[in-house]
Amino acid sequence: MKCCKKFVWSMMLGVLLGAFSIADTPVLAASEVTTNVVSSMVRPVPAFSAEAAVLIEAETGRILVAHNENKRLHPASTTKMVTLLTALKKQGTRLDELATISPYAVSMEESNLGVRTTDQLPLQAVAEGMMVASGNDAAVVVAENVSGSVYRFSLAMNEVAKEAGATNSHFLNPHGLTEVGHYSTALDLAKIAAYGMRIPMFRDFVGDDFYKVPYENRDPKWVRTTNHFIRSKYRGANGLKTGYTEAAGECLIASATRDGHTLIVVLLNDDNRWVDAPALLNYGFAVVNEPS
Repeated sequence: MKCCKKFVWSMMLGVLLGAFSIADTPVLAASEVTTNVVSSMVRPVPAFSAEAAVLIEAETGRILVAHNENKRLHPASTTKMVTLLTALKKQGTRLDELATISPYAVSMEESNLGVRTTDQLPLQAVAEGMMVASGNDAAVVVAENVSGSVYRFSLAMNEVAKEAGATNSHFLNPHGLTEVGHYSTALDLAKIAAYGMRIPMFRDFVGDDFYKVPYENRDPKWVRTTNHFIRSKYRGANGLKTGYTEAAGECLIASATRDGHTLIVVLLNDDNRWVDAPALLNYGFAVVNEPS
């Protein structure tokens, strides 16, 4: 649902103390947008359309903006961020081994990387292609090669998510296609993203605009990111993942680094994600760079 927000006069005392509270209108979901920013300047939080959202500073975990941040929702292909992190944590240097591609992986519905059962390419290339093209087929290839099956890999995904501090999520598959019992929250996804951004290979994979898939048995294939936030060349943009299903709506995890600060914004079910993400990040960078 859409929302425009205005400050409520009865909350002005809270504003003077540095704690913002924003009133809902019929266009936004029925809960407050909150922020724990304490600074010398009062800045209005930009209006946004997400059913659930959170903006955090990755280095500290500081929450700058939150709205329905603990609401369990379908994460769609933002799930692939967890898939990549799990592969890096569980497979390590063995990602350079050639991947085995099953008929089941190839049968996945779009979006796909376009792998074939006869293809020869390293698992690392499959994982990177998965993040750029948001390939459901690639996600299954990663799962089956790391853990032997999608089920066993999903168990590993939940372990890694908990390591990252996500306590309100449950993953049943590596691609994010809608499944009852597969859910996450805006805050959990932000925590997982911040955890992943500490790993150089993770950071490299989630920031690609283009990727040349290095098939050994056929011509290499260029794919381009589904992430229009990265394509927009927003200053400092370095990730992270899109998502869409009918159940989840349009989702986005966007990250950017400026002046030593990495900010991560998560938008779940947001029809205006490409506008809302840079607006919230601009707000965040203004806040973290204010003199104390």
